[in-house]
Amino acid sequence: MAKAKKRYVCQACGSESTRWQGQCADCGEWNSLLEEAGATVFEMKHHLRSGGRDIVLSGLDSDIELPKRASTGISEFDRALGGGLVPGSATLLGGDPGIGKSTLLLQAAANLARRGLSVVYISGEEAVDQVRLRARRLGLGDAPVQLAAATSVRDILTSMGQGQPPALLIIDSIQTMHSDLIEGAPGTVSQVRASSQELIRFAKERGSALMLVGHVTKDGTIAGPRVLEHMVDTVLAFEGERSHQYRILRANKNRFGGTDEIGVFAMAEEGLSEVGNPSALFLTDRAEQVTGATVFPALEGTRPVLVEIQALTVRLSSGATPRRAVVGWDSGRLAMILAVLESRCGLSFSTAEVYLNIAGGYKISDPAADLAVAAALVSALSQRPLPSDSVLLGEVALSGEIRPVAHGNLRLKEAEKLGFSQAFVPPSVKGLDGISVREFRTLANLVDHMLARG
Repeated sequence: MAKAKKRYVCQACGSESTRWQGQCADCGEWNSLLEEAGATVFEMKHHLRSGGRDIVLSGLDSDIELPKRASTGISEFDRALGGGLVPGSATLLGGDPGIGKSTLLLQAAANLARRGLSVVYISGEEAVDQVRLRARRLGLGDAPVQLAAATSVRDILTSMGQGQPPALLIIDSIQTMHSDLIEGAPGTVSQVRASSQELIRFAKERGSALMLVGHVTKDGTIAGPRVLEHMVDTVLAFEGERSHQYRILRANKNRFGGTDEIGVFAMAEEGLSEVGNPSALFLTDRAEQVTGATVFPALEGTRPVLVEIQALTVRLSSGATPRRAVVGWDSGRLAMILAVLESRCGLSFSTAEVYLNIAGGYKISDPAADLAVAAALVSALSQRPLPSDSVLLGEVALSGEIRPVAHGNLRLKEAEKLGFSQAFVPPSVKGLDGISVREFRTLANLVDHMLARG
């Protein structure tokens, strides 16, 4: 006998519960559980080992032509995608409102349409005339992109099923889509999950590349259930501030390429333009030596990017608690570096306020930046600048030892290309013809060298 079960779904993480409660047990959000209509469950007595259809199995060495990627005409976009769009793939693009998601996708759609590929742009938030106005402002008014304003998944799939499927289908955004198979308002967990599942199924069966635009929450994560990120093949995050010129497109997940690849763009009147040399964005003028400033060759996927780390220390005369402010780096890791400098190197930061900033709005999670951060702090405390043509890389252990880092030669090649001639590195990193290296085994050795001790 069929019976319907009640369920309560968390609107923050998508977890389900059989009863309502004030706080979600999985993500900890308060008052986020809403009752949704549960699926009708039929109690079946037999097993699932019969009654289905046979599936076709193939080997890894099967002589089947692999799908060819389609270039978007934007090299930075292709880099983040892993080389271009794959037919039958599903990509989720997230970012803050006004960051440039629709602009980037409209530029890519126009490039593909001008090459003769069929491109369909479905907008659930704007009217067709609004999309046309943006296209004309960007100089893309003559591109043969097919536009529509719709929110019903049934209407979209019915229209796409007539004739040849498009090479690229853009849905802007998935939170506005609605499926009439289930109850619930657009944007709820069940609607986002069901709408995405139907659209992804169409893309896999018909060979269309699907691009979904997703909203983000206040903490920067993609809104909706976490299962949405597992359903798609690629998750791209568009980072940056609307008040700043530069944007970073980061691949957090990619089944067809490497993760943590980035594409760098600059917002201009004619749209998003590519930045071929992102290291120049995050470096200030190095003509004069400045205390508290070091250069670190970060690594984003396969691309090295040189960034400037800035530190400032202010001595307190009173007994107030010193402040620690960090922008672009982990505050917990800064506390660890300060503890190592005090315990292993004999420096005192207990009576000084410490401010640390990554120039250009860049964010670093690479542990290889430890040595550059420590050197910037020592330089700011002692008012002794480092040579302007030097870079630093190395991970600092709690014992004060400088540990080796991955892809050291690749980082140094990028530094050499930009005119740097020396590097402070762990012993495992080898030098190049155009850049000399100075090896340090412990952080205390680097501090002694900077302060001319011993």
